[in-house]
Amino acid sequence: MTKIKEKEPVYIVDQNGKKTAVILPIRYYEELLENLNDLRIVAKRSAEKTKNWENLKKKLSKNGII
Repeated sequence: MTKIKEKEPVYIVDQNGKKTAVILPIRYYEELLENLNDLRIVAKRSAEKTKNWENLKKKLSKNGII
């Protein structure tokens, strides 16, 4: 098997030159998965009520967290 030492994606193309697949370094693939998971969480929590920053800081300080 050929080893790919490139940092950039490698595209697989068909006979017409149309990109049909991609080979990514594993660390980039893992970063993509992590980013997708973060976006999923953000979308899931987007309807949650927000908290006032000043009140939150006071509460965290009172509880010894900050």
